[in-house]
Amino acid sequence: MKLKSLIIIILVGVTLGISCKKTWLDVNTSPNDLPTSVSNYVFSGAQNTTAYNYWGDNGTGQRSNELGAYWSGQWTQSSSYILVTNIFGYLFTNGDFNYWDDMYNNLQDYQYVINNADKDGQKFLIGPAQVMKAMIYQNLVDLYGNIPYGDALKGLSSIAPKFDDQKAVYEDLIKLLDSAITNVKANTWTPNVVGSDVLFKGDKTKWVRFANSLKMRILIRQSRIPGRDAYIIGEINRIVAEGSGFIHNATLPADRDAAVNPGFQAAAGKQNPFYDRWGYDAAGTTRSLGRFPRPSKFLFDMLIANNDTLRLKRLAYAIGGENANAPGTSKIAEVVSNYKAVPFGAGSGYTGPSTSYLGPSMLVKGQYKPVVLMTAAESLFLLAEAKQRFPAVTLPGTAQSYYEDGVRESFRILGVPDPINSANAVLTGGKADADWSASTDKLRAIAIQKWLALANFNGLEAWAEYRRTGYPVTPQSLAVSDPNKRPVRLYYPNTELGSNEANVKAQGTIDVFNTRLFWDVD
Repeated sequence: MKLKSLIIIILVGVTLGISCKKTWLDVNTSPNDLPTSVSNYVFSGAQNTTAYNYWGDNGTGQRSNELGAYWSGQWTQSSSYILVTNIFGYLFTNGDFNYWDDMYNNLQDYQYVINNADKDGQKFLIGPAQVMKAMIYQNLVDLYGNIPYGDALKGLSSIAPKFDDQKAVYEDLIKLLDSAITNVKANTWTPNVVGSDVLFKGDKTKWVRFANSLKMRILIRQSRIPGRDAYIIGEINRIVAEGSGFIHNATLPADRDAAVNPGFQAAAGKQNPFYDRWGYDAAGTTRSLGRFPRPSKFLFDMLIANNDTLRLKRLAYAIGGENANAPGTSKIAEVVSNYKAVPFGAGSGYTGPSTSYLGPSMLVKGQYKPVVLMTAAESLFLLAEAKQRFPAVTLPGTAQSYYEDGVRESFRILGVPDPINSANAVLTGGKADADWSASTDKLRAIAIQKWLALANFNGLEAWAEYRRTGYPVTPQSLAVSDPNKRPVRLYYPNTELGSNEANVKAQGTIDVFNTRLFWDVD
């Protein structure tokens, strides 16, 4: 693992905005010779880097959420570009898709805060830093399997960290989140420092709810593993007994999602990375790369089959894209026939201008939306599955109530007009996998609606859930002849092989089409 760490030194107040570009506020240095910095500055920058790592453009290719959106079947590419074979032909090596280095560098930042916050008189940062650390470590497991964990983040005292078993890491992340909750509750934020928290502004209740929601994500990911029921039920009941609830329990709709906003604005290096990559530059000029990602035909077909066209019109713009003179609307009439998606992996016949662009749920000219780490909808679908799989859990609602609220929250975060009534029309429309009563396979319905709700927000999570549940059954890439050949994980990157060869090789031969993660049982 690399020894350099992305320690971000905040040179101006958070109220002036924090850069997304790695060339402005952060420096690469050894974690054993760290610059002097106050923990809250490092924490702000680390949160910003987390958001950037999921969606930003560092010049090395697709970020983890983008790749996940492709491999979960939600997105594909237009034929205005030569087909990217490492994504759509699955012709990739350990030189592709290296999210490892940036994630571990980001973990070094949070570990710096954990190690130094008390010394800096900012002990209130330890719990939140532990929560962020747990989230990133789970993402690493979901991409790579066994990873350096207990022996990691120790600098020169462990320059070749051993790998831990992925299941053991998952179990320890629950303990880490328990510790985080204890620390969050025990320490009150200094009022003049709450602005350093660009996720929850120092709100302790929100941090505990986020920790609980992440615990649910970790537990439900293991729900199909034989022999884990008692452990999962016991841990869920402990979450309920803790009493703070989950992120979707916030009263105000705008507070129900875990979303990072360090002050995104129309300035170079300070824009939302999603907006900057596929929307507009700081001067408002359309990014040419916006012609690349396209909603998949499968995604559109599923929505249309359920008469769910209002969400479709928020996930995508009609042919031709956004009307710059009326931001948030399409250039042409927003009728279903004017929306055209692309078959997954199609190499020709679907140019950017002739197909639908990514839509107003994420891209509206002049609007700098936050980067969402977890939606209220995801949180609710986790509870729906928990209640459906494990009736003995002490969650107070029913599987149906959590499911239906999850669909409503999906409509809300997408910006569908009159989201409650619009969602209710789908929920009572008599269609399987939408209407609870019409769905004979409730777990399948939960999985499919969760997949739909993750579109445009969390591709990495969508891909993990697709691997875990097998739903929805997406079509194979047109660039791949074998109908059963799908990536189930990534290779360890060549950077880690170069610096930690013995421990990487100790993991055995990795077959990215057959070496499944421990929670991917079939």
